[in-house]
Amino acid sequence: MELRDIEIFLTLAEELHFGRTARRLHVTQARVSQAIKKQERRIGAALFYRDNRNVALTPIGRQLFEDLQPMYQGLREGIERAVRAARGTTGLLRLGMVGHNPQDLQPLFDAFKARHPGCDLQIRSIDFGDPFGTLRSGDIDVALIWLPVDEPDLTIGPIVYTEPVVLALSPTHPLAGKDTVSYEDLADHTVLGGARPGYWRQALVPTHTPSGRPIPVGPHVSHFMGMIPVIASGEAVSPVHLHAARYMARSDIAYVPIHDAPLARWALIWRTAAETDLIRALAHTAKETTCGIR
Repeated sequence: MELRDIEIFLTLAEELHFGRTARRLHVTQARVSQAIKKQERRIGAALFYRDNRNVALTPIGRQLFEDLQPMYQGLREGIERAVRAARGTTGLLRLGMVGHNPQDLQPLFDAFKARHPGCDLQIRSIDFGDPFGTLRSGDIDVALIWLPVDEPDLTIGPIVYTEPVVLALSPTHPLAGKDTVSYEDLADHTVLGGARPGYWRQALVPTHTPSGRPIPVGPHVSHFMGMIPVIASGEAVSPVHLHAARYMARSDIAYVPIHDAPLARWALIWRTAAETDLIRALAHTAKETTCGIR
């Protein structure tokens, strides 16, 4: 079995969706289907139950996943260690970010690298449609995510910065001409969905206004670039964090402060069972470092 085919199988076992698997691995859905059929022919049994709506592992597929996943992870880590050794580095820390503002975190990155010059700090992007998935899969070591986070397997580290919440909307939207808006205003307008789990989304996009009126939910998207056409067309609006107004400034998107929105708190998060000295070192550095938008 080729290494790429193993990667496709393991990713599909996590995603249980051919389209998401293809996007995550930057291949076509046909390539994913071909790889799975090839493995099933070789093994002589189905690895997935699949129909037009659902994909699920068969018992044999589940056993294969449990057998292959730790070996594949070990192989990846071995290759990464060899690459770091060739480059003269002795450690790797992968930080995932939902936000688009790594420039704001440069004081933290600089302070950490000064203390740990042999560590390669790599930045990865996280979709808000699945904010904890890459932590649990081991694709990243630590994440910078807005609070609250209430996941029993994850540790909440120090708050790195706080920032206001603003409303992203079309410049032609009726609310675009206001100096500020309220969460109460959202009951009269469709708001984008997509962030999950629900309690995490609620911190940014509540399901009800302060007076108890329901807030209509529109299309679901999983990343900021998917929000742009829906917002720009006027189909929906969305609360976003203030840094989006600076780093995602566009002529077809306006940003209006939400005056009754609490400040968003961004903290380091990591999988408790996978905590390392480098993760603790980054958390310690974050406690002592002031970032530009704190």
